[in-house]
Amino acid sequence: MRSEMCQGRGARLLATAALLVLGAICPALADEKPGDCLGVDFDAPHPIAIGKIVTDKPRVNFIKSAWEDAACPADSDACSAQAYLVPGDLVLLGKKNGAYTCASYQSAEDRTQRWTNGWLLAVSLAPVTPVPSPARSDWIGGWVRAGGEIDITEAGDGRLKIHGEAIYRAAQDVHNGVIDATAKPAQGVVAFADDGKVAFDKAGADSCVVRMQRVEALLVAEDNGNCGGVDVTFAGFYRRKE
Repeated sequence: MRSEMCQGRGARLLATAALLVLGAICPALADEKPGDCLGVDFDAPHPIAIGKIVTDKPRVNFIKSAWEDAACPADSDACSAQAYLVPGDLVLLGKKNGAYTCASYQSAEDRTQRWTNGWLLAVSLAPVTPVPSPARSDWIGGWVRAGGEIDITEAGDGRLKIHGEAIYRAAQDVHNGVIDATAKPAQGVVAFADDGKVAFDKAGADSCVVRMQRVEALLVAEDNGNCGGVDVTFAGFYRRKE
């Protein structure tokens, strides 16, 4: 992800200043080089990939990007960042670079709106398959993450009503965004553009485009970065409201 990308859960994500980079799921930045992991891009034809940390070690450290150290990413102490994950953590996955995969992390349990971007060794990741055919009850309800929430209700005729609000706390301002659409699940995905009257794959360049999946007990959302003010995104892992 390329928005509010900073630290994540507690002390185990005490990232260096180099990792505290802004980002959101959006088109790649013009100055991003192959060795840089600045976040996960939105790819309209393909739902975002999710990975789970699988290792017999107690932790997996993020790997620095080339913009931080020209010799990175590499399997060296110099390229190992302070931020780390533990077995079972879920991440959003992006591009690959040799043995490394670009990943974005923020736990659905986090109360602070912060993300960590960085390379991870691909061997420490296992692909997570979204729920292939979620029941209606799997979608319906209130979902929340730090900086955003989504409410899904019945709309009739097999459709769902989706209302969401997200914020981004800038240095001296708060940016916000709203989604309000009706859409019908298809092939395990809820995807829509703007209010849902325009097909997802027919959306214009300035449309707000959103796609959602169910993964384990969570709702996973992604968008194209056009659903609110500067740096506002609905992307991420959502837990059910308590």
